[in-house]
Amino acid sequence: QERDMDDYIANVAVPQVREILSNYGRLGVLWWDTPVNMNKERAEKLLPLLRLQPGIIHNNRLGGGYRGDTETPEQFIPATGYPGRDWETCMTMNDTWGYKSYDHNWKSTATLIRNLVDIASKGGNYLLNVGPTAEGLIPEPSVERLKAIGKWMDVNGEAIYATTASPFKRLPWGRCTKQVARSGATLYLHVFNWPADGRLLVPGLKSPVTQAYLLASKTRVPFEPSAEGVTLSVPTQAPDPVSSTVVLKIKGPVEVEPTALVQDYDGSIVLAAGEANLHGNEIKYESGHQRDNIGFWTNPADWADWEVKISRPGTFEVSVEAAAMANSRLEITAQGQKTQGAVNATGDYGKFRVAKLGTIQITTPGRVSIAVRAVKEGWQPVNVKAVRLKWVPQ
Repeated sequence: QERDMDDYIANVAVPQVREILSNYGRLGVLWWDTPVNMNKERAEKLLPLLRLQPGIIHNNRLGGGYRGDTETPEQFIPATGYPGRDWETCMTMNDTWGYKSYDHNWKSTATLIRNLVDIASKGGNYLLNVGPTAEGLIPEPSVERLKAIGKWMDVNGEAIYATTASPFKRLPWGRCTKQVARSGATLYLHVFNWPADGRLLVPGLKSPVTQAYLLASKTRVPFEPSAEGVTLSVPTQAPDPVSSTVVLKIKGPVEVEPTALVQDYDGSIVLAAGEANLHGNEIKYESGHQRDNIGFWTNPADWADWEVKISRPGTFEVSVEAAAMANSRLEITAQGQKTQGAVNATGDYGKFRVAKLGTIQITTPGRVSIAVRAVKEGWQPVNVKAVRLKWVPQ
């Protein structure tokens, strides 16, 4: 290109954004997706245009250090969402945003529905991409999946729309969303792994349950409180093979006791920063503005670990949600096994990306310590939001 970036901002971007905000009636959202070489001065040429649409929502991708109103994690679901911030995961149905005739790596309908539930359970929205052909046609695999999601939503939409994040940190059989009212709350239990013995434990729930039923059929479900939580006696057959919804009506505020770290419904393990045991003089847990992470990791001798109850040992693919100003490396250890990998610079200590760290084997069930450590050679500080271990079927 012959002209420079500042010329482009002044003579192309500003006039086009002004046109969008002026000529098309009331707009709800402006979704920036700007080049990486935006700076504060360039962003400030575009920001005043938002006054043309009072109350418009804009995201965090303008650049120049401006956070906007929403976070936009891309192609991954953050382990703990973004507490205190609105957010949406933007994701493709296959591997590409635009149409590619050779890209047949489509996510299954089950994966898309469970992604939707997972995101809703963490207080987010699912921005699911459709890449039309050059003729403007939606590819048939996309149509098939969207129709299947719509069919599921016809039955279970009440458990998604207008709900808020789960009060549980983890549920070994699925996810939870909730709606809060003055007199109590409604918990929607999204069961991915339906119990073969008909007993579904809601671990740590201490609030009194007044009613339980299947959302699909309104069939009543018997329940019994115990020291471990509330146990539901559900039918042996799941209402839906992908995700079945059980509704709990709660009296008063929702009270949940913390439970031990366990594997997820699919055998995976999510280790959130807020639940880590920290070792060292500098390393700390950070919370607040753009922060829900292990930080201040300036000393490579510092480290963190989690104690997890392993019920399904095996091989795990390891990744980390991390943010860094410079390239660095992290190492994961468990049961004498280790793997390490690169964490590339993300440009900001609050801008988290997923980095893959290889695979590791956990061979013995029971309580296992999983640790994350700095690779001392060339160490640069890294903020860690979560470590994930994805169970690999054998």
